[in-house]
Amino acid sequence: MAIIDTSTRGTIAPLVAPPVSLHDSRHAPRRGSFDTDVAILGLGYVGLPTALAYQAAGSSVLGIDISAGRLGDIRAGAVDLIPRDRERLHEALGAETIELTGDLSQLSRARAVVVCVPTPVDRYLVPDLTMLRAACAAVVDHAVPGQLLMLTSTTYVGCTADMLLDPITRKGMVAGRDIFIAFSAERIDPGQESVSQEAVPRVVGGASAACVGRAAEVLGAYAHEVHPVPSLGTAEMTKLLENTFRAVNIALVNEFADICRTLDIEVMDVIEAAATKPYGYMPFTPSAGVGGHCIPCDPHYLLWQLRKDRVEAPMIGQAMQSIANRPTHVVERIRELLSERGRSLTGSRVLVSGVAYKPGVADLRESPALEIMQRLRALGASVGYVDPHIPRLMLDGVEMRPVQNPATFHPTLVLLHTAHPEASLDWIRPDQLVLDATYRATGITNRVTL
Repeated sequence: MAIIDTSTRGTIAPLVAPPVSLHDSRHAPRRGSFDTDVAILGLGYVGLPTALAYQAAGSSVLGIDISAGRLGDIRAGAVDLIPRDRERLHEALGAETIELTGDLSQLSRARAVVVCVPTPVDRYLVPDLTMLRAACAAVVDHAVPGQLLMLTSTTYVGCTADMLLDPITRKGMVAGRDIFIAFSAERIDPGQESVSQEAVPRVVGGASAACVGRAAEVLGAYAHEVHPVPSLGTAEMTKLLENTFRAVNIALVNEFADICRTLDIEVMDVIEAAATKPYGYMPFTPSAGVGGHCIPCDPHYLLWQLRKDRVEAPMIGQAMQSIANRPTHVVERIRELLSERGRSLTGSRVLVSGVAYKPGVADLRESPALEIMQRLRALGASVGYVDPHIPRLMLDGVEMRPVQNPATFHPTLVLLHTAHPEASLDWIRPDQLVLDATYRATGITNRVTL
């Protein structure tokens, strides 16, 4: 199926009913009539930028989130967004072109419903589908004929059929005739400004050809290109391949970093040299671990599904085990460095520089720093952190705030975990022992790499 060029995009199509005030969410539509182009269910790191992209392209948007606190933060502009989206939010709220509500019954007002809720894994690395099941159940409960119901949350192959298509069919509606069902995984990279969301092609699969066509129309309201695929499962598996590819390569480059340290070679010099090859190589960088709700989570949905059929995926499994073990490796490296200097981890003071899971964001989801800090504490170390994006965090049920003056913390060791572009390291003394898990702080005197 060919890529659809939507560069002449506009709004989703004429609405069945004329628009009404989008800041009054108390009214309910007639069955099959719509006063809103698109409803976004879940306004987190994916849903909110998606809502803003639709609004900026001219669509009327209903943003729904069951968290009153999240809705309040959005209305106040107190959310983590790249500058482009922050400006969009300011303009949208000022112009009253996005309606925000926690009322799930309002889903029936929108011609298209897009589900953007998290799909994490639990502490045993088993998929936690609680939020997705609840969201899809609400969508099905309030579905009306003529709607497009589109899932964007990363999940297992067959999930869209299990949670949307089959329940809709049991309600007596036929996909492709009465209602439209599709899957198009999100492709948002939090904190990344180099590629606009509109420029990233969207892959979409549907329950029928008519469903794919309807979904392509909706996605084309803001996306420049839409790539249809033959089935829901193909679209679901595409996202799993994207993130599994990254997971395997991250595990590989972390292993290379360990090898290079053993051979007294600077791994970043090797990576930069290899990246000069214009074909057959894609650079990945080593780190203290992987965070967010993509790389450390998504491949586990595939592994979990395969276990039911007793199918092994040894390369993927080993890569995910390596990623899961990386925070423990960091702690053991800290213990090793302190031991070499005649110090015990118990009683030492470790200051973590940067705790967000990636540079430039205020996002702690699955951040390796949290597990590292927990393990250090459990082994008797005093732990503090500095991070301009994280004014507070919870660790073992206790709130922590950043160290205001790193010098007065008197760290035994500084762990460079996340290198925020605006964060200065001028406070590090020349004689300060520094473990560089970013592999980039080459100007620090007493630096060792992970």
